[in-house]
Amino acid sequence: MLSRTALHAVKAVVALAERPDENQGAAAIAERVGAPPNYLGKLLQAMVQQGLLTSHKGMGGGFRLARRPDEITVYDVVEPIDRVSRWEGCFLGQGACSPECPCAMHDRAVIVRAGYLSLLKGSRIADLLRRN
Repeated sequence: MLSRTALHAVKAVVALAERPDENQGAAAIAERVGAPPNYLGKLLQAMVQQGLLTSHKGMGGGFRLARRPDEITVYDVVEPIDRVSRWEGCFLGQGACSPECPCAMHDRAVIVRAGYLSLLKGSRIADLLRRN
């Protein structure tokens, strides 16, 4: 349900949350989560720009969470990448689909979409740590 990039981002944030008091380098995180280092480095920098992470250059530098794991939702990590909040179009691709003029799947798709967003918004990185 998540793009590969969003999945790598979630795994990287969880890896950072496992060692919250350490700066961690992109290469080490990439190895732990099974992502290409250059690709993950760019993704981590994007998360710095979004305010999810902080970064420090130089000896002993690396990345850290900008907030505690219980303050970061999976939605916070996934939304800038997959833009799940914009999943408002018709499930069947019909342009005129709306509550007033629904397609055959509209009522069920609205429920699934709302449930998925609720799952992402209600799941915190700290919850994922407890399951790791």
